[in-house]
This record gives sequence, structure tokens and C-alpha cells, in this order.
Amino acid sequence: MRKGKKLLKIVIILLVVGLLFCIGLYIYAKVMPKLSIKSANSFYLYDKSAELFSGNPNQDWVSIKDISDDLIKATISVEDKNFYKHPGFDIPRIMKAMLVNIKDGKKSQGASTISQQYAKNLFLDFGKTWKRKMEEALLTIRLEVHYSKDQILEGYLNTINYGGIFGIENAAHYYFNKSAKELSLAESTILAGIPKYPAKYSPLVNEKVAKKRQKLILEAMKKNKYITQKEMDDAYKEKLTYVGSFEKNDLQSLMYYEDAVIEELKSIKTIPSSFLTTGGLKIYTTLDRNVQKNMEESIDKNINEQSEIEAASIAVEPSTGKILALTGGKSYSKSQFNRATTAKRQMGSTLKPFLYYSALENGFTASTTFRSAKTTFSLGEGKTYSPSNYGNIYAGKDISLAAALAYSDNIFAVKTHLFLGEDSLVDIGKRTGISNSLKPIPSLALGTEELTLKQMMQGYQVLANEGTKENLFMITKVEDINGNVLYEHKKEENNVLNKSTTFILSNLLSNCYAKELIDYTVPTCMVIAPKLSKTYAIKTGTTNTDHLIFGYNKDLVVGVWSGYDDNRKTVANDGTNSKQIWADLIEGSLKDKEDAWYKMPSNVAGVLVDPVSGKVATNETTKKKLLYYIKGTEPYNKENKNSKLDSLVPNFKTEE
Repeated sequence: MRKGKKLLKIVIILLVVGLLFCIGLYIYAKVMPKLSIKSANSFYLYDKSAELFSGNPNQDWVSIKDISDDLIKATISVEDKNFYKHPGFDIPRIMKAMLVNIKDGKKSQGASTISQQYAKNLFLDFGKTWKRKMEEALLTIRLEVHYSKDQILEGYLNTINYGGIFGIENAAHYYFNKSAKELSLAESTILAGIPKYPAKYSPLVNEKVAKKRQKLILEAMKKNKYITQKEMDDAYKEKLTYVGSFEKNDLQSLMYYEDAVIEELKSIKTIPSSFLTTGGLKIYTTLDRNVQKNMEESIDKNINEQSEIEAASIAVEPSTGKILALTGGKSYSKSQFNRATTAKRQMGSTLKPFLYYSALENGFTASTTFRSAKTTFSLGEGKTYSPSNYGNIYAGKDISLAAALAYSDNIFAVKTHLFLGEDSLVDIGKRTGISNSLKPIPSLALGTEELTLKQMMQGYQVLANEGTKENLFMITKVEDINGNVLYEHKKEENNVLNKSTTFILSNLLSNCYAKELIDYTVPTCMVIAPKLSKTYAIKTGTTNTDHLIFGYNKDLVVGVWSGYDDNRKTVANDGTNSKQIWADLIEGSLKDKEDAWYKMPSNVAGVLVDPVSGKVATNETTKKKLLYYIKGTEPYNKENKNSKLDSLVPNFKTEE
């Protein structure tokens, strides 16, 4: 009996202490400054011309009076049915969720209120540390004590994610080409279902799944006596037409660019972890809307919208490292996954230019030859490696480095890789900023390591900038809402490659669409040669699942990837489409500019040669091409005895 009384006393004391703590917390929140919820966690993005392209609050924010009553009731029914009754936290719902989760042995239910979700949306990131949870709890209380329920709900509906479209007014226009006030019950219940899991419940991703969630919301509304059975049935049966774009024809791919900007913002240490301390940020970016427009149109033109194949692209100004345009997929509304910055794929033969830079740096020339034939390499301990050329096409003779690069000959690449030593390519990868984790393996020469498109673009920026590395970036300056500068990008150029050697390599890469190299096979980019009005250095890459192309001149570097998210095998035509995207994008972006090619350094000499054999051209030579050499290494009329290296490569067997 005494134990029972003692336990009851302890429980009462704990309850009183807890109650006093909660009262104190609410009083503390009340005396704290009122939050500016319309500017908190807001960011205003400006392009390279300082023109606003994202985040105008006057255009996007709508009063709760201008939002469909059906949308409001649908949201409350599915997200927080006791929203107008609780003080920010739904204690009975939290307790129920805890019991269910303990019973299931996993976190299968959540109990966040609309106030809590809105508090979380006011933060830059969604960390799950205890400190962040406490901050969110205090912020929830501050919202509740300073604002009415209608004001909190208004803020919530103006900021949540409707499948990559933020705010209900934007979502209404995007999905149905109407204002939030005009949404019908059917339209409202479709939209209300998206925020829980935008990549799953967007009707543009999977209408069947979206309809299932719509039915769940309609049933909740009926249970809460917002609608009748007939209204529920009629709304569910109503046939909806989805627009999937804005009437004003904004660039849809811009949202991938915006996401990449925010990711970069998070990495800048001088920026506060929460927008609350600044009341919004002005972010000045490197975006060139003309290049972004060309990028989007080039992908739309060359890839069937109905196809499941995806595409990603990045365009960079080589002299500065500015990312002028970026898209991480065909449709942001269908998938917010950014394939340009996040997806790791095998880069295939697009890694070969860095291998051949190393070769040129170590005594190879454009005329150095290896035999192009099916070859098995002995790797020791009984292991062998038998790479093959695309389409099993081999010269059956000695070919020059110039030809091997134009044809993307795999045998030549592996022989070069083994001759130099496998660490040589790894070193170039580190120097150019591609990656610090490349593995020194025989297949590295053929791009079997997985990298992101952005990582490869860093390497190609170095080649395009004549050996000088500029870190790729998207943010030039960040200010708070009052114009105080919080961050400004600083130029940090670093010369990592030799200018003369990169000149020679860039000219070798320009042979990828040269008719003078049409022989037993054709250069890899002949299909787009008719489209190219300027001189470009280009390299393609093909694996069973990926198609890539990178190319540049002094003005612009462009990289394009295409493939399937589930890594299914591609077909040859998919590679052609990638090349067409690249050609249309770079030509469209540079159409008003002069041909910007590189000046020959004083220690480089040009020699007219047979580009396939690498020998000096004579009167009898039918195909001639000007190739470049460091002075003193160029070929002479007599065959250069040091140009053929097959006999010096150990442990391989040619099969003919």
C-alpha cells in the first residue's frame, strides 16, 4: 500500500514538473522575437546577369482565403485531423504511434503535426540529431504562440513540396493550369496526397498509385464529415487532365539546377545552418539561361518523351569553372534524382584522354604505334584480361595514337596503360580533380570505375583550360535579405597539366569527326560531323548501360550522359541520341560566337602525316592530316624506330 502511494506521488510530481516545464517553454517562446515566416528558409536565386529566376514571394505566396476549401480540408484530413485542436503537438497521436512502432519493432508510423512539419520546412536541412529535434520543437511552439492556426496553415501550404513544385499556387498552375482557389475536390485530393512522398504519389510519376492515395484522402474527408458519400464517389470517378508544365513556359530543367545550387550552399561554411538567422538569402549564381534553354530543348528534341531512358548534362565555362547550365534528368516532376551530380556510372572511354595525356607526358607522340588486334593480357597468378573493341573491329595492323584515340581502340588503350604503369592514370585523375579514389587496375583505361558526370566535367575543364584547374562552382555570391554579403567566390586557379601537351591532346581529340581518318573503321563522332561548324575536342564513351560524350573548345565544355536508372542494357541508337544532344547543345549555345580554338605554343610543331600509320606524308599518301608534336619528337621522312612500342609491352599475346 505504501509502495503504491509512493509511486502515485512520484507520478504526480513528474506530471507537475512536466506541466511546469511545458508552461515555461511556452512562456519562453512567447517572449522570443516573432518569426518572419514569409522570408524564413526562403531563397532568391539570380542568374549570371543578376536577374531573379527563382523564389519571388510576391508571385508565389497566396492567402489562405485564396486556397480552395476542399484542398484545405483534404490536407487537414490526411496530415493532421486535430490541427485546430492541439497546441502544436498531438499527444494522443504521438502515444498511439509510439505503441504501434514498439509493437511492430520498427518506425512504421509518424505523428508530426502540420505545425511541426512547417517548422521543419523553415530549416535549410533535415538533420535528425537530437539538437535539431529540440530546435524544431521550440520552433513549433514559437509558431503556435505567435501565429493563428490559419496563418500557420497558410505558411505550410505555401512552402511544401508537391513533386518538385513548391507551394500550392505553383502546384495548381503546374498540374492543372489554374489558381489554388479554383481547384475542385478531385484535383484537391490528388494534390493533397503528393507531399507525403512526392516521388511516389505524383500523378505524373504513377497515376494509379496517386489515385489510391486520393481514395484514402477522400475516405478520411468523409469520415471527418467534410464530404458526403456521393461527393466522394463523384470526385474519385472524375477524369483529370494533368498539364505538367507552367503556362508561362518556364524551363522545367531549372529545378535540377536549383537543387544543385542548394547542395553547394550547404557546403559553404560561412552560411548559417538555418535561414532563420538571416530571414532569407539572395543567391547569385552562374546560370546562363540561354545555355540552359538549349540544354533542355536538345534533350527534348533527341529523346522520346515516352521512353524510359534518362539523360543528364552539364555545361561549363572552362576559363572560370562556372557551371552555366545543368539538368539531372528529362522531367523533374517525375523524378527529382539529380543524375548529373549524384548518379555514379562507368565513364567508359571518356577516361581515355587522361590516359593519353599521361602517355604524351611520358614520351609518346601522336605517331606512336601499337598493333590493333584481339589481345589477351597476362596479369600474373594465372589471371588474364581480354578486352575487346566496340563491334569487335580491329585494324590487324599497327595504328598511331592519333588513330587509336579517334577510333577509341580499346586494345591500344590497355597496352598504353600497362606500358605506363597503372598508377599513371590514377595520378592524372587526382591532378585534374576527377577523383582521389581511382583504382590502379588494367580495366581503368576503359573507364570501368564509377564516377559522376560532374566529376568528369572537372577533368575536362582542365583540358579545355589548357591545363589550369578551376574548381567547378555555381554560386558567385550570397547576401542576406538586407544585402549584407555572407559569401563571395574566390578564384583559385591551379596549373596542373602542361599547356603544350594539352594543346596536342586537344587537337588529337578534334580528329573524332575528321574525314581524313576514315579507314578500316570511322572516327566515333562522324555521325554529328555535318552539324559541327566549329573546331571541338570530343570524346565519347560507351558501356553496356551508359552512353557519354564530352567535348569542348575555349568557350564551353559540355558533357552528356544517357542511360536507364535500373542499369538495363542500352541499344546503339541511344548512343547516337547522346551525340546529337551534345552537338545541338554546344552549337546552339555558341552560334553567335567565333570559332574559339587554341593557339599553338612556340615549342610545338605541326607535321603533315598519314594519320592512321603516323608516318610522315609523301606525294603518294592518300590521306593526310596535320598532327602536332613537341619540337624534337616529330617524325621524319625515315620511319621513326622508336614509334613502335609493341615489343616493349610485357605479358600480352596477340590473337590473329
